[in-house]
Amino acid sequence: MRHIPVLAVLLLGLSTPASAHFQELLPTTDLVGPAAPEVTLDLTFTHPMARGPVMEMARPARFGVLTDAGPVDLAATLNEHKKDGKTAWTTSYRPAGPGDYIFYVEPQPYWEEAEQKSIIHYAKVVVDAYDAGAGWDRLIGLPVEIEPLTRPYGLWTGNVFSGLVRRDGKPVPFAEVEVEWVNDGTFTSPADAFVTQVIKADGNGVFHYALPRGGWWGFAALVNGDTPLNGPDGKPHEVELGGLIWVKATDMK
Repeated sequence: MRHIPVLAVLLLGLSTPASAHFQELLPTTDLVGPAAPEVTLDLTFTHPMARGPVMEMARPARFGVLTDAGPVDLAATLNEHKKDGKTAWTTSYRPAGPGDYIFYVEPQPYWEEAEQKSIIHYAKVVVDAYDAGAGWDRLIGLPVEIEPLTRPYGLWTGNVFSGLVRRDGKPVPFAEVEVEWVNDGTFTSPADAFVTQVIKADGNGVFHYALPRGGWWGFAALVNGDTPLNGPDGKPHEVELGGLIWVKATDMK
């Protein structure tokens, strides 16, 4: 199960509908140019469509950006702040020149008490600087990673986003992918089934999804980890690994 069971929700006293955990890695823009030469990134572990609750996020194990020249460690630039009383992280980055900059994060394992397992969601987002338009499909080499088959920026609302789910570099046939929109408070879901969209990749690990509304969308490919991790009780428990990519849809006006 990737969602908090209904009984656990009741026991925990949560008023929000059951929704998926998503590691947010959201930039202020997906297109950097002369008018906005710097990008600020916010890292939050939360339930985007339900607008919470926010979960405690330890200092990431790894955070950086992949540039044309290679990976750059940005972990030391992260600043801690509180969001709904929980720890989140933020940083700013100014691209040195034209190019596609792929930001990525490897969070510390998060213990999910309701599901009795640890969660590690590797997330990435691509920011294009000065209309470079190249390099957006480079892979970080994360344990679970979505390779974009559609350019992941400059997307209109209604465009179809396609991706290839990889684990240790190899395609994952029929991988399950959860999809959520970052709710800005202007929309209320008519039923819980609409909160998290669930799609399956085909036999080659490829999936497609049409973006129905402007804003940020998260795609989370989920697999079971091979190696259990000890929980607070000192006993080994299941690990959920996720490979996430964030894309922004813009309304055509």
